[in-house]
Amino acid sequence: PQVCWLSPEQTAGKQKPYMYTQGQAVLNRSFFPCFDTPSVKFTYSATVKVPEGFTAVMSATSWEKQKDNTFVFKMSQPIPSYLIALVVGDIVSADVGPRSRVWAEPCLIEAAKKEYDGVIEEFLVVGEKLFGPYVWGRYDILFMPPSFPFGGMENPCLTFVTPCLLAGDRSLVDVIIHEISHSWFGNLVTNATWGEFWLNEGFTMYAQRRISTEVYGLPYTCLEAATGRALLRQHMDATGEDHPLNKLRVVIEPGVNPDDTYNETPYEKGYCFVSYLAHLVGNQSKFDAFLQAYVNRFKFQSITADDTLGFFLEYFPELKEKGVDSIPGFEFDRWLNTPGWPPYLPDLSPGQQLMRPAEELAELWAADGLNMEAIEAVDITGWRTYQLVYFLDQVLQRSPLPEGNVKKLSKIYPKISTSQNAELRLRWSQIVLKNNLEAEYGKVKDFLHSQGKQKYTLPLYRAMWGGSEATRALAMETFSATAPQLHVNVQNYVKKILGLGGAE
Repeated sequence: PQVCWLSPEQTAGKQKPYMYTQGQAVLNRSFFPCFDTPSVKFTYSATVKVPEGFTAVMSATSWEKQKDNTFVFKMSQPIPSYLIALVVGDIVSADVGPRSRVWAEPCLIEAAKKEYDGVIEEFLVVGEKLFGPYVWGRYDILFMPPSFPFGGMENPCLTFVTPCLLAGDRSLVDVIIHEISHSWFGNLVTNATWGEFWLNEGFTMYAQRRISTEVYGLPYTCLEAATGRALLRQHMDATGEDHPLNKLRVVIEPGVNPDDTYNETPYEKGYCFVSYLAHLVGNQSKFDAFLQAYVNRFKFQSITADDTLGFFLEYFPELKEKGVDSIPGFEFDRWLNTPGWPPYLPDLSPGQQLMRPAEELAELWAADGLNMEAIEAVDITGWRTYQLVYFLDQVLQRSPLPEGNVKKLSKIYPKISTSQNAELRLRWSQIVLKNNLEAEYGKVKDFLHSQGKQKYTLPLYRAMWGGSEATRALAMETFSATAPQLHVNVQNYVKKILGLGGAE
């Protein structure tokens, strides 16, 4: 299941086959013999011979091409098994910074270079300032074929990302900040078990939002965090707050694939817990210094939450003395072992200056008689992605809108309705379906034909299947046309949604 063989039609170029591996969480055991647990770290080397006309790349600190199209790789830093990754395909590269290049199929390389030129170094420099040296040497990005089902995979030295990030206007470049943040949290300091995945993801979300605050300012970061909180709310409403997977410390029973426990909780509830620790400290620069010390103390190790929290109390003896780990309602133990909504939520009010205009505009569009004068007085040309996403989420919540409103909205904001930005395309497709705007069903179809990312594909099939006869027909027609270009897991999930007897 770990080695993904793509036929030419599953690639962007559609000319040559492609192969990639995806090790997280416990799949690299099907690729090479290993202790397939994040608790064990090791260095590795590999020799890979590939056919003429293909290139191999790996998550390694050094690599060289020898004769006979043989590539030799070495990873000189100890990493857990899940971070070893290999790609073989018709791929080329272009430099985008002093220690970064982009890799992609030839038909995507120009777009990738244009989108990321100079961007990565800026994020890396801020990350180093906040969390300490970047130890992995290079930071390259590989744009995967459109069928890649994930947003990104933080393989050291070589992050794999979805081509959905190539919006053409740099409006999604900040998504890479999350993967860059894993260079410290996850790759360098790693959760020892998948039951404490929040140590990887909660700290990475916090780090991502620290970098984003430095680069884009607090209001924008708060708005992005509010989007994350809304996803957590949706997830907990769907599963029930007291679901055992809505704990930070999850019990993974023998025989259960850790991937099946994957959800928003380790990310967003984890972020809330790290924010709570920062709140206890009460001073951002002191907490930043703690994070540097934490990375330095545990680098190249795999640790548990007890190690993390023990170190926190040791680093701040005055907090330990106060007994902050057992404040009623906020006990560290409760954070880790009780399912449900986070007991503490960071203050996202600075985001209000961006949220309020979006909420007010959504209200105007939801009205029975449209006040076009008021609508046209709002200039959205300067809105960044998450402000537009927030606006569309608000419109979706109020949908279906009165007859004709969505059609008008589509016409007035071509920046939204014809955008190539995947986050906007997802929301726009959801709005089109919820409002039965048959004239734009083609956009939903085009989006599903253009990519196979799980995060975008499944919600749209759910929306189509939960809708009218027409949207159900659209779901069946789109799936039968696109199934061959989807990752097998995504195919199965869609089959399940459409009642086609997909695998559990």
